[in-house]
Amino acid sequence: MTASGRSTPDPGRLLAELAGKGESAFDVAEAALALAALRRPGLSLDPYRAHLRELVQDLADRAAGLPPAAADQADALAEVLAVQHGYTGDEETYDDLANADLMQVIDRRRGLPVTLGILYIHAGRAQGWDVVGLNFPGHFLIRVQGGDAERVIIDPFHRGRRLEAHDLRELLKTVQGQAAELTPEVYQPLTDRAVVMRLLNNIKLRHMEGSRFAQALETVTDMQRLAPDDPALWRERGLLHMRVGDLPGAIGALDEYVARAPEGPDRTRIDLVLQELRQRLH
Repeated sequence: MTASGRSTPDPGRLLAELAGKGESAFDVAEAALALAALRRPGLSLDPYRAHLRELVQDLADRAAGLPPAAADQADALAEVLAVQHGYTGDEETYDDLANADLMQVIDRRRGLPVTLGILYIHAGRAQGWDVVGLNFPGHFLIRVQGGDAERVIIDPFHRGRRLEAHDLRELLKTVQGQAAELTPEVYQPLTDRAVVMRLLNNIKLRHMEGSRFAQALETVTDMQRLAPDDPALWRERGLLHMRVGDLPGAIGALDEYVARAPEGPDRTRIDLVLQELRQRLH
């Protein structure tokens, strides 16, 4: 997709506005586009927004006259996203960072479970459907709840395939080991902010695995745009400043962590780290 036309005015400001919504619902696709735009200033989001509108319209056409049943809605989502538009998981180059960039996902029609899931959520909600991401470990899934109170779980990475309890159990064991069993927690819906944070965490982990600590620090900065009051992010920020050799930055971030974190063993450990850093600095 060729991006032309006017550029996004200020993706950072948009993310700050979304942060102000806290755990309330917001447009997860717009947030993911804004995050992608932060690393490519001047690139227009207009073609990508137009594609999102196309997905919404195609789903509306496909769903016209459907009963409000979760199974029918889930099937319509899979048909439009996976069949008509070709969205599927990138199994060959799963760890490619392009899979976590919604612009490139739209260009390539390939992505991670969470980036693909964001497209399913966006298209479904635009129809007024109850579509949420689930807090399933290691693999982002989508839940569709219909007007009939039925719930269907689908896998956006595998072309919107419906998952039954035995499928979920097998997937969980693959992620957490053979002793793992399904619990109510894996069925809990994520807030929109948690969905976008999960996307960012994917990006951060890939930078960490590649020892790209400066880029990991940039990603933590993006995470803080959405969750500025999270003490754990100040801790991560401080440790990453240490990794890149920025002792003043590390001290400032870890001071924030200590000021915000509850009392406990970890805060005590970070206090000791701060003492050592101040001695090294002076």
